[in-house]
Amino acid sequence: MMNLLTQGGTAGAILVLALVIAIGLWLGRFKVWGISFGTVWILFVGIILGHFGLRIDPTMLAFIKDFGLILFVFAIGLQVGPGFFGSFRKEGLPMNLLAVAMVILTMVTTYVIHLVSGENLAIMTGVMSGAITNTPGLGAAQQALTDATVAMGGSAAEAAETADGIASAYAVAYPIGVLGAMLLVIILKWLFRIDIEKEKALNEKGSSEESGVLRIACKVENPAIFGKRLAAIAEEKMGEHFVVSRVMRSGEVSVPESDWILAEGDKLLIVTDQKHRDMVRIIFGEECTVDMQSWQKPGSKLMSRRLSITQSEITGKSLRKLDIRHKYGVTVTRILRAGIELQAEPDVILQVGDSIQVVGTEEGIKGLSKLIGNKPETLSKPNLVPIFFGIALGVLVGTLPIKFPSMPQPLRLGLAGGALTVAILLGHFGPKLRITTYTALSANLMIREIGLSLFMAAVGVGAGENFVSSLIYGGYIWILYAFLIVTIPMAIAALIAKFVLKMDFLRICGMLAGGTTDVALLSFSEQAFGSGRIAVNYATVYPLTMFLRVVAAQIMIMIYL
Repeated sequence: MMNLLTQGGTAGAILVLALVIAIGLWLGRFKVWGISFGTVWILFVGIILGHFGLRIDPTMLAFIKDFGLILFVFAIGLQVGPGFFGSFRKEGLPMNLLAVAMVILTMVTTYVIHLVSGENLAIMTGVMSGAITNTPGLGAAQQALTDATVAMGGSAAEAAETADGIASAYAVAYPIGVLGAMLLVIILKWLFRIDIEKEKALNEKGSSEESGVLRIACKVENPAIFGKRLAAIAEEKMGEHFVVSRVMRSGEVSVPESDWILAEGDKLLIVTDQKHRDMVRIIFGEECTVDMQSWQKPGSKLMSRRLSITQSEITGKSLRKLDIRHKYGVTVTRILRAGIELQAEPDVILQVGDSIQVVGTEEGIKGLSKLIGNKPETLSKPNLVPIFFGIALGVLVGTLPIKFPSMPQPLRLGLAGGALTVAILLGHFGPKLRITTYTALSANLMIREIGLSLFMAAVGVGAGENFVSSLIYGGYIWILYAFLIVTIPMAIAALIAKFVLKMDFLRICGMLAGGTTDVALLSFSEQAFGSGRIAVNYATVYPLTMFLRVVAAQIMIMIYL
């Protein structure tokens, strides 16, 4: 048994990994001082067992680590890809700029500590990745170090030893990064004298003023539109910002065709967003109370249904191109994508996995169902083709050299950065290119967790042999470095957000959690302050931050070399 655990080989490697992952996940169910470290326990268990002699063949260990990291970051990229570029719009722009500033400040803080203390910059990169709980950054740093060392004619064994030191520094810094970030948020709440209930009220008021799908009823009172076709009004008055789903005339409810002639006194059920609510009132007239029973009374022959797009041929087609209202007499009022409700604008590109809310006759809805598939059970089947093609492309992209004049070696995105970049682009542009990228949320989570678990276990076992000696002989100072690296950039960003950009505290919490890619801080903030809006702000800055953190780790290694 001990030979199997210590002498390597395929069976031994699988046994070691299975033990490390199983024990780590079990321990991750428990909280320490109310804080859960989750899958990071796998890293700790791997280090402990590695210290006591568990071994995996180095070549096999490197493959497991790299492949696990690729699966992890690719799944993240697919998930955040659809909203990546949208996160730069409106309120998301200042938050993303602050997140970029946090990345730069983190690098500067790390480099200054390196200059002052004389600590090895590669090791400081590991401390930096741990302090901001960025696992892909750790993997990118280790891979960049190995690739660049070999390319420059250095020893692969020496590079591997330094890479293990980076992992040890990461493991020491990680819990300090989590605790330091939580402590800073508590201090900021006290410093800013925050009344959480008041903040929630302001946040809810602000969110209601943001662009969101809503349904209103209007009575046609504007003489300028009497006798005009609905299509002509939509074209003249920016109709892409509203959808007239039903019309009531003389008590009769119907779905309007594009050539419907409006008359004084018609009542319209309109789907729009908060931003264009006043515009809709100006165009049509007084807003009425929405009583859905009156719009769905018996005998109207109209029904509302939610349909699932499961036909791959629909991917990449817009609502305008499908011309659903003209062909089926059915109006699409809303689109649900990845838990987010979108307005049914004509140029919205549909993809497999979307759900659409429609209004129309039973016959029309049945015809539309045949067109789009509407077989939700088929969405549970894994769609692996784009995943593995994307991974292959990501590996190629990751190896492309990006040359900078001041760097001795060209920068490469590496396996992690290449996979993440391709996954984000595939998630965003895939539907427009008629590539079905939909993956069920549960499947995406499974791929991500398996990849992360394999990576953590491999890193832990590899670092375990020298971890204790590294900690004893000076590594304890990494605790202080990690605390400074995580708190200084966060504090500066929070002060700017509060006093310059006038952000509310809940938005700041989400920005700080996303800017450090710290899931534990997100969970803590939501539980402590009781607001789901924090997660929305976290998701706004997370995609860009995750990408930049991977690149930042590689830049630090290039400076070191």
